[in-house]
Amino acid sequence: MGGLTRFATAATVAALTLACRERAQAVQGEAELKDMVHRMMPAVAQTTGLRFKSEPVVLRRSREQVRDYLIHKFDEDLPAPELNGLQAALRLFGLIPDSLQLRPTMIDVLTEQVAGYYDPDSNALYIPADIEPFQLRIVVSHELVHALQDQYVRLDSIISQRHANDRRSAAQAILEGQATVAQIPVLMPEQKPDTLPLGWFWNQRSAMASQQNQMKQYAHAPLWIREGLIFPYLGGADFIVWFRHKYFGVSVLDSIPHSTEQILHPEKFALHDEPTELRFVDGVDTVQWEDNLGEYETRLLFQQLLGDETEAVTLASGWDGDRYEVLGPKSDALVWYSVWDDPAAASRFTAGLQRAWSKRRAGVPGRRADVKPLVLDGRPVVRLVDAPATWKGWSAIPTVKLSGGNE
Repeated sequence: MGGLTRFATAATVAALTLACRERAQAVQGEAELKDMVHRMMPAVAQTTGLRFKSEPVVLRRSREQVRDYLIHKFDEDLPAPELNGLQAALRLFGLIPDSLQLRPTMIDVLTEQVAGYYDPDSNALYIPADIEPFQLRIVVSHELVHALQDQYVRLDSIISQRHANDRRSAAQAILEGQATVAQIPVLMPEQKPDTLPLGWFWNQRSAMASQQNQMKQYAHAPLWIREGLIFPYLGGADFIVWFRHKYFGVSVLDSIPHSTEQILHPEKFALHDEPTELRFVDGVDTVQWEDNLGEYETRLLFQQLLGDETEAVTLASGWDGDRYEVLGPKSDALVWYSVWDDPAAASRFTAGLQRAWSKRRAGVPGRRADVKPLVLDGRPVVRLVDAPATWKGWSAIPTVKLSGGNE
């Protein structure tokens, strides 16, 4: 479910750097944009500790061309069968309304949000023609970092991982977080993001959300979309600041975290606390979609269902891995397994999920739900099954095998 923003500069980044508005300069045409890129490159290289191997191209695009690009990338990333599977999963979890069509909603939100983007296929920065002059330096500085990243790692291969949502979300947080942190001293040399306390960026979330809510499409989008757009920039930026303190002189691109748990809790990255892998091994019904949530989207799930962010953070803590399947010819059955660090975390999660799911399915006829604590390979595991009461899989619920993690 991650990877919403790809390599675009959303308005969330602009909100971080509004202080440079008074320094902005109008840039007319691609020649002046190219000159801006050339002048910014040394500062971007210095703040990232990476050398440019080549100079990226910078081009103007109309808003219609931006939308066409987003449609192309969205359809490339989520072909119709995968889109249908993901949409069914989001609806079954309650992360989006049953009536919401994911594709047009996401395209509308991103078209409204995107102030510029870097395309790895063409090694080019694209700047919308209708962008406000004060945003230009913000956008170019951010996208230049992505262009530089692409010269050291294959960006598309990182963000296009299939059925590895949590790992993909963690990688995107690194890419966007590094760009967010690196652009600040490029725009404002006197600012030193490394001196900011851990959590500073995440604490700007409410102010950023307030600004974002002035945008019509964003304001009406579900929580999963709104928070999913913000997390890579702010959660990722906090991790980058921590990493630069902990591993001075080391490139984060050489050791990208494998889970949002490691982004949210950097100490777990330092301890090499890798998530447990879960693999479905049997079942009697057709699998329409399979993926995982990760700790961050488990938080969002509880926040959506219970309406309390603080409680959601508590209930998701101790996550160590998860996997779900959407089953049945109508994509109307959900089986979700999660594994936990210890019995206390599993017990807390079980109670919270039972309460959340009772609230979610209250008064819904014809469905059956079951939340059950299990022990697999000596590990505390929780299984959620939500399906029609007549679902044939109730007699043979799919099982999973565990590997890795905190065994």
